[in-house]
Amino acid sequence: MVNKSQVTIRDVAKVAGVSTQTVSRVLNNRPDVSPSTRKRVQKVIAELGYAPNTVARSLSRGSTNTLGIVGFGLEYFGSSRVLNGIERKANELGYSIILTLFDQFTGGDADTILMQLAAQQVAGIIWSIPGFTDSPDLDRPAIQNSPIPIVHLNRKPSQKALVVSINNRLGGRIATEHLFQQGAKKVGIITGPHNWWESEERLAGWKEVMDEKGISEIDDLIFEGNWEAESGNRGFQALIAKNNDLDAIFVSNDQMALGVIQASHHLGIRIPHEMRIVGFDDIPESGYFIPSLTTMQQNLNQLGALAVLRLQACIQDPACLEEAIASDNLIAPELVVRESSTTLRDYSPHNNITAAPPQQN
Repeated sequence: MVNKSQVTIRDVAKVAGVSTQTVSRVLNNRPDVSPSTRKRVQKVIAELGYAPNTVARSLSRGSTNTLGIVGFGLEYFGSSRVLNGIERKANELGYSIILTLFDQFTGGDADTILMQLAAQQVAGIIWSIPGFTDSPDLDRPAIQNSPIPIVHLNRKPSQKALVVSINNRLGGRIATEHLFQQGAKKVGIITGPHNWWESEERLAGWKEVMDEKGISEIDDLIFEGNWEAESGNRGFQALIAKNNDLDAIFVSNDQMALGVIQASHHLGIRIPHEMRIVGFDDIPESGYFIPSLTTMQQNLNQLGALAVLRLQACIQDPACLEEAIASDNLIAPELVVRESSTTLRDYSPHNNITAAPPQQN
């Protein structure tokens, strides 16, 4: 096996059985390479841990001030807010950014992305691809062997990589506990897609509270949504059809909670008197829903800023990676209490809770 510190483009070409020109075309994402050849070359590059010499020279002299940001799903509230936080902190620290966006993402895309960013001589990378439970891209050789520091956002903490996340499980717990504290007897949940780590963590927090309450029959209390308001509408109707005594729902994002509020209105179910609701995100519009929405607030700007700070530390001192991984990289969400979870006579701030004045309808 070739020593990774001495890998050249000729070594890649030899192992892949192609010319150096072909390897160069793959590195530059040229279209004149067949899919099968491209895949074979990318696999060899990842296995050998090859990085273009321009990147190695740039990193060794520390002259680059560019960060590569790999993003997904900017149509979602969380993704766009995190990017805002990244951009602000990067600008404050004197970094420019190169943004690579995907509408769809598979683990195999990681190899191509890393090669393209390496060719652009970025000093570090923020990997803002959701932690899909069925796509373990952290374990891919291209990620593990990258000579460029990488910070990952909103995925399962790992001993192999530096991950910065919102504490979604804690958020699920706080939301569910709040509903029980407000007098709820039967609390359902509308989740996000089950292949999103964030969604599964919020569900796990809900399950922990249900278990502590001694509630074991939970299958009919769970509906899988897709983050969109329409799925919240459908989810509410499905849960009500199975549970005529349901009196509260934790909804895994505010858009789906909007759909729940609409469905409850059409069914003549009064919120919060007959149905208490807590969302997640605290989007700017949530205080203007009718009724205004109690929700878990994520400090996503802080998340983006923390990612940049952690990345900068590892750019300046690569030896700090283990210490950075062991640091507290989970940001706690906060409950914002509004009308949807508590009647006006019960409305009051609680410890560690941000309370907004109720809307007067």
